[in-house]
Amino acid sequence: MFWIAVGIFFSAYAVIVSEKVHKTKVAMFGAALTLLTKVLTQHDALHNIDLGVDWNVIFLLISMMIMVNIMTKTGVFQYVAIKSAKIAKGDPVRLMIIFSIVTALASAFLDNVTTVLLLAPVTLLIAKELEVDPVPYLITEAMASNIGGTATLIGDPPNIMIASKAGLAFTDFVYHLTPVIILAMIVWMLVWKVVFGKRLRAREDLKARVMAMDENALIKDMGLLKKSGAIMGLTIVGFVLHGVFHYEPATVALAGASLLLMLSDEDPHTVLIELEWSTIFFFIGLFIIIGGTVKVGFIEVLARSMIGLTSPTPSDMFTLSMVMVWFSAMASAIVDNIPFVATMNPLLVDMAEKVLGPSTGLKGFELLQHPSMMPVWWALALGACLGGNGTAIGASANVIVVGMSEKAGHKITFLRFMKYGVPVMLLTVAVATVYLYVRYYVLKW
Repeated sequence: MFWIAVGIFFSAYAVIVSEKVHKTKVAMFGAALTLLTKVLTQHDALHNIDLGVDWNVIFLLISMMIMVNIMTKTGVFQYVAIKSAKIAKGDPVRLMIIFSIVTALASAFLDNVTTVLLLAPVTLLIAKELEVDPVPYLITEAMASNIGGTATLIGDPPNIMIASKAGLAFTDFVYHLTPVIILAMIVWMLVWKVVFGKRLRAREDLKARVMAMDENALIKDMGLLKKSGAIMGLTIVGFVLHGVFHYEPATVALAGASLLLMLSDEDPHTVLIELEWSTIFFFIGLFIIIGGTVKVGFIEVLARSMIGLTSPTPSDMFTLSMVMVWFSAMASAIVDNIPFVATMNPLLVDMAEKVLGPSTGLKGFELLQHPSMMPVWWALALGACLGGNGTAIGASANVIVVGMSEKAGHKITFLRFMKYGVPVMLLTVAVATVYLYVRYYVLKW
């Protein structure tokens, strides 16, 4: 079973990279093979939260797509697009910087999927008005969402999982991770400005046309805008407070989407037919394929080997921390970071109990929050979240952006995404590595 699961995974990955077959077809066929070969049972695939489809992600996607599709009919995205273009005075590079900052800030408090679903339509509209290629903007927003989401406990699912396992609080993530994310954003945007400074240009007549447009005239249905705006606002508040009320993000999104459908006059058939169904089924297939590799222990074998090679000791986990951030990044660029972190968490707990337990006498959260362990947790969080930028399937936001861009007629190939993504991943992980070394092993605070 081990080699069957690994073979299906790498074969599917290779075909997706080659782009000779649409990625959704590959993912669904790979999922079918995973079930037919009994690597996973159907129960595992559909009901096991650790091995199968993450329905929280799927229903979050469907619900937010419903809300965005209905809001599109109000003209609000056109309004925001022109307003943003005017703030940037029609300058494409300035627009990219503004959108990157907005995306990163929003992703620190909202799910990355929600953020890019809201910003992608605006981006496509602005690019159309200025007659510039939207692909660099869309990829940049996906990356900004992954970077910004790393800053807080609620910004990215791996952080929530790490916090739960190690007993860490919201303030712990802000204190330890937000500074390095701000630094990484600054370094990245400076490099990005150099890269795109001369490549993204708009004609002066197009800038003038945009500046002369009346964005208020673009609102088509004020009544629907008020309803959808209020419900979207409540949904966003629900996302921020979901941990307080113990609701999953998908529950919050589903409540918002169903309420908006009820209060609007939109035909459900029309709304639902416009959803990104190919993207949704790609996620479903990919979850099942990756679940197979998790079940047979492929990721665990790699993780145990990595921990064993670093030889951690009670007084020295420096090597483990430095290797962890890069190992997590590379792994998360290839497989989804959620099953990766789900595999790493118990392995780190087991390592802490064996290495630190006998010498410290600590147990539970006190053991897991020992000063020697903390840099390891932060290395895992930084690597898992930032590594998602490496490939088009490394993070949910990347898959969404690629799907929306393809639907709009701007295909983003796997290799083109990597052309942007790999350098950004290497740059931000390098910044994170220096930060970990200086803060925890030089300054020791």
